[in-house]
Amino acid sequence: MVGPLILAIDEGTTNAKAIAVDRDGRVVARGSQSLTLQHPQPGLAEQDPVAIWLAVKEAITHCLAACGGASVAAVAISNQRESVLIWQRRDGKPLTPLVSWQDRRSELLCRDLRQAGKAPRITGLTGLAVDPMFPAAKLTGMLAAIPDGAARAAAGELCIGTVDSWLSWQLSAGEVFITDHANASRTQLYSLHLNDWDDELLTLFQLPRAALPRITASASEQGVVAVNDIPGLAPGTPILARIGDSHAALQAQRRGESEVVKATYGTGSSLMMSMATPLLTENGLSTTVAWHDGTLRYAFEGNITHTGSGAAWLGRMLGVQEPRELTAMAQRCDDNQGIYFVPALSGLGAPWWDLQARGMVCGLTDAATPAVLARVALESIVWQIADVFFAMEQASGQQLPALCVDGSATENSWLMQLQADVLQRPLQRVPTAEVSALGAALLAGKVLGWWQQGSDMQALQGGSVIMPREEHAQRMQENYKGWIDAVARCRYQPH
Repeated sequence: MVGPLILAIDEGTTNAKAIAVDRDGRVVARGSQSLTLQHPQPGLAEQDPVAIWLAVKEAITHCLAACGGASVAAVAISNQRESVLIWQRRDGKPLTPLVSWQDRRSELLCRDLRQAGKAPRITGLTGLAVDPMFPAAKLTGMLAAIPDGAARAAAGELCIGTVDSWLSWQLSAGEVFITDHANASRTQLYSLHLNDWDDELLTLFQLPRAALPRITASASEQGVVAVNDIPGLAPGTPILARIGDSHAALQAQRRGESEVVKATYGTGSSLMMSMATPLLTENGLSTTVAWHDGTLRYAFEGNITHTGSGAAWLGRMLGVQEPRELTAMAQRCDDNQGIYFVPALSGLGAPWWDLQARGMVCGLTDAATPAVLARVALESIVWQIADVFFAMEQASGQQLPALCVDGSATENSWLMQLQADVLQRPLQRVPTAEVSALGAALLAGKVLGWWQQGSDMQALQGGSVIMPREEHAQRMQENYKGWIDAVARCRYQPH
């Protein structure tokens, strides 16, 4: 095998992955290590930062072992977003777990901020709703729990960072403490107007600037590998890209100068729509930085808390563990019988942002069967994606021509056909499951001068298109109205 190669790390919630990409944009090797997510108490979700770093090292080692000694030209990082930790600057020792984006420990603080009338100002500065998904409110409590935490952070003794910061720190042996604009914009400490940490927000959340990483472009050389215990990865290899996973997937799927709308299907889901300027909206969408590859690009985003995890939860209630078995059950019936499952298992995310909403199955009759409930479980994914897609059309003032889709659930052709029928738009399914890692590799390739867009990479060429069935349009529209009624029911809180 002939080099050079780009090593792209994709650190997610459930797996740490690494791929090697050659000059033609082909994936020539892979490595993966599973990760665990702990729930020490209801509402808490944590991971071990050291275990994450060790898993990344193992994934890299396995990947590069299959590359025949080819040289690595650059390292790129794609990471789970909004998950944060605090560590000691002098020795890199974590002082907290990695607190996951799924963690809800800041619900009370978020509620207090909304009741105090702070939410409009916070959203106006950051583009983000006041919700426990975003790290700022969690970091307030995390720092307060560290003995002398505030003083040590103000003195620069502590580092507060997202996963990209943690991995850059580890790869550079503590020489590089950075994040990119895209990851920074997800912390609720970053101003879309200043493109920097915001002093007003830092004061509100009691977090000192001295503890935060320097913000840099998503695609730029920022330090080099300094560790020497990863076989095949030589010290001195430049670190050329770092970006959140959903942003990386958006970057990979953009073609030319046209904007792109994509949905990533996973435990939760993210819809993003790229745009040139940061438009703020009041219809439940976030506004965020998409990437910085020499030019800042922005995006609308809708984050949905429970899509795959919601369907899996109802599946377990039916005694079904495997997604394929759930789909096989769902295909036995042609209609949902007017039954809807709203997976507000920890409130509702975009576009509703309602922490008080609670999950429900409504519309049940004695004609319901396990097969109908299996269908209803999977339909909950499709309806929630539609909520955000239609909100993006409303916010942008245009009819969106298609939806690019990625993530494990896109392998389910029955589900994707249902999604196309509900939206009455074509779905463009990416040809690979490694789109986030490839998006990070693309950014590093831009720095090296290898590629300019995803279509230049062989791994991102092709894919399939799923066309909507027009004869289903009226029924899907009627069923979507039923879904909206179900959402209203789960948000109703009698006093």
